[in-house]
Amino acid sequence: MSEFEKDLTKYAELIVKIGANVQQGQEVYVTSLIEGAPLARLVVEQAYKAGASQVFVDWADDTLTRLKYDHAAPEVFAKFPEWEKQRRNGFVERGACFIFLNSSNPDLLAGVEPKRIGDYQKAAGEALIVYRQATAADKVAWTIAASATQAWAHKVFPGESAETSVRKLWRAIFDAVRLHAHDPVDNWRAHNASLQARAAWLNEMRFNELRYRAPGTDLTIGLPERHLWMTAAGTRPDGVGFMKNMPTEEVFTVPHRERVDGYVSSSKPLNYSGSTVDRFKLTFDKGRIVGVEAEVGEAILKQIVETDEGSHYLGEVALVPHRSPISNSNILFYNTLFDENASNHLAIGLGFPFTLEGGKTMTPEELKAHGVNASITHVDFMVGTAEMDIDGIREDGTVVPVFRGGNWAQ
Repeated sequence: MSEFEKDLTKYAELIVKIGANVQQGQEVYVTSLIEGAPLARLVVEQAYKAGASQVFVDWADDTLTRLKYDHAAPEVFAKFPEWEKQRRNGFVERGACFIFLNSSNPDLLAGVEPKRIGDYQKAAGEALIVYRQATAADKVAWTIAASATQAWAHKVFPGESAETSVRKLWRAIFDAVRLHAHDPVDNWRAHNASLQARAAWLNEMRFNELRYRAPGTDLTIGLPERHLWMTAAGTRPDGVGFMKNMPTEEVFTVPHRERVDGYVSSSKPLNYSGSTVDRFKLTFDKGRIVGVEAEVGEAILKQIVETDEGSHYLGEVALVPHRSPISNSNILFYNTLFDENASNHLAIGLGFPFTLEGGKTMTPEELKAHGVNASITHVDFMVGTAEMDIDGIREDGTVVPVFRGGNWAQ
């Protein structure tokens, strides 16, 4: 077995044991591109070794996806297959865990009519509401990891040969998920403990709002009274833990949907369903997005904001230091899973119930009353820079430095 094959096997084990934390007798649902089959097969093998009763793999092919967007009838994109909705809901009802192997071509849908992309994302969001609510409330375990592909590697390392670019991307993925630590599983547990300590400090501070200042950004974000700072580590209702994102460097909470004012500028490109949005600015008034500007992909960004009423508001605020492993690599991944963990970021749309004390058991009406946004979409975008300062404002008006020069001030 080559060193790469050994690393890929260790990575699959990490995804199953730390990411999804597959349990004895549990069903497992995996998504993967066909090109990502080597990793997907190893994930299936590790899942069965962990005790999975059955593993289901949904295969996708970027070429077929592009053909559909180029040639299918327009009305197709406004519908989501009923059988797929029922299938996904069935996995939720049976307590399956979900493993998403993310590796799509960042330019897959370049040039596609934005309305087609927006219509399909809206249709999928509405159809999969049961599944989305289950993942948002930690009712099921799920994790997102990455698999290198040629198209993605070429985007990240455009000057390299096909073989070299893929090899470099795999190396970057392995480094980002701390694969080469002496004991990757134990290292992840220690890493999560460090992030949990950051979250504990923020929860102790009980900030009423955060103020962001950076070139192109002057933004105030109010926080709900009972907000909770969290890490990517989740806990199912039965107490079983899992890791939602691999890699992860963030601590995050929910903003109050009606208490965001000012403007914020992006710091990295946003890749959304195979299209790129870049160098953009959003303006807020009493929580609502009232201004959308982008040098690249403005039509796509406006489609995102117009998805539903909730997509006009924020659902997440996340803190990531500029000095972090992914940021220090100086690699732009063109993939939100990685780029959001190199930068402070925000998210348009859905607010997670578990980021509010008691939120997991609240009704949608109760969540809204507490300031948690509801939407069928959740789109992260990066705003952090080396010049960003963030202050936390406590209820009594005390100002506490949280970030200075893009990094933790404490």
